[in-house]
Amino acid sequence: MKNYHISVMAEQVIEFLAPRPGGLYVDCTFGGGGHTRALLQADPTLEVIAFDVDPDAFEHNREALEADFPGRVRFVWANFATLRLALKKIGVMQVDGIIADFGTSQHQIEHKPGFSFSRDKKLDMRMSTAHGTVTAADIVNHADERELATIFWRYGQEPAGKQIARAIVQARQETKILTTGQLVDIVKKVVKALPKGIHPATRVFQALRIVVNHELDHIEGLLKQAPEVLRPGGRIVCISFHSLEDRLVKHAFKEHATSLHILTPKVVLPSSHEVAQNPSSRSAKLRAAQKI
Repeated sequence: MKNYHISVMAEQVIEFLAPRPGGLYVDCTFGGGGHTRALLQADPTLEVIAFDVDPDAFEHNREALEADFPGRVRFVWANFATLRLALKKIGVMQVDGIIADFGTSQHQIEHKPGFSFSRDKKLDMRMSTAHGTVTAADIVNHADERELATIFWRYGQEPAGKQIARAIVQARQETKILTTGQLVDIVKKVVKALPKGIHPATRVFQALRIVVNHELDHIEGLLKQAPEVLRPGGRIVCISFHSLEDRLVKHAFKEHATSLHILTPKVVLPSSHEVAQNPSSRSAKLRAAQKI
């Protein structure tokens, strides 16, 4: 499971979820199963319902968890934006806690087509081909210059978004942009270097991935449903890796002030030890709230 993905801030997740004996918890973003495993280990009587839109997550990690914790974990192949309906389908109306880690797994970056700018693969970026039809290549080849510039700035905070959009439109007049390598070459002609060794295409790839997978819309959907799905006293913990994600969580908790008590007045960051052990955790931000 560690080779698939290392789940971040597992200790803080357990601290803020404060698992109840015999409780029922939802891991909205199963991934490598790290948070699910941490919950199951926290108390021998609780159960977890694990969601993921990426079937690879279950294929690689389900068997080990079922062997170690028989009868205590159920798996739901669905987007967490459908949380309430998906739970209803399996006879669950409310739960004692929700954990949602909005980060992309190491496995997806390494193996999903289009996620990595260091490998020349098909420019796809869909987390699940069964749950999405529009690819990054579709956007790059068909969106107009203004729309591309907006995407790169709004979802990637890319200062050179307009120039990159113009370069893409010019390049696709010669040939379609179908691979990550083609897109990286275009971006590199505009963005020469970034500080701290950040790859020039980082922000562009991030922006396209967010749009392709409707990530912010799905987060909003989850946060709207959470107060209804949680039992009184139940808790929700969200881990964000992008300022737009964190802002959605922060505002949603405040908007539900009559039903949610914020447990993290200030955002919680990973320890320096964890960042040293797992550099992928460096941008993680955790917020938690409790159902009143």
